[in-house]
Amino acid sequence: MKALLIVDLQNDFLPGGALPAAKGRAIIPVVNALLNQFDLVIASKDWHPQDSIHFQKWPVHCLANSDGAAFPEELHHHKIETVLLKGTRNSDDGYSAFEATNLKLTNYLNEKQVDQLYICGLTTEYCVKNTVFDALKAGYQTFVVKEAVAAVNAQPGDEEKAWQEMQKAGAIIVHHS
Repeated sequence: MKALLIVDLQNDFLPGGALPAAKGRAIIPVVNALLNQFDLVIASKDWHPQDSIHFQKWPVHCLANSDGAAFPEELHHHKIETVLLKGTRNSDDGYSAFEATNLKLTNYLNEKQVDQLYICGLTTEYCVKNTVFDALKAGYQTFVVKEAVAAVNAQPGDEEKAWQEMQKAGAIIVHHS
């Protein structure tokens, strides 16, 4: 079975948010189009406490239960079966969806008999990349939908480097038609 995993498509990672991916909003129509192509759709959210050590490196973002941590209104999030919460403790960054604290993602995917994982969301060089690496380590055939991912680009070249690293690790980069 194949599943779609939407990584951190949250208000704080969109233009106007605390830590925006400049092209973040442009991926929402592509993600919405993908939703109908999968029997199983799951999503991860950064869900940080106010006192997270994560904020020593990054601006305060995606505080648990805040508007910044919410899905954008344009996302057809009613089609998401399960939401994974990550970065929930003050001692972890929670870059990968596989670090969720409310559900062990590998067990969940195995119970659902998922062997192909399609990944999209925000941001290319952090949470998407780390989720891809963990999916590959867990043995899933891992696809990344190029037009449904956007980068923060904190440093010039970060996005392209992330794409190269994911592909080198074994991810299959696919295009939405």
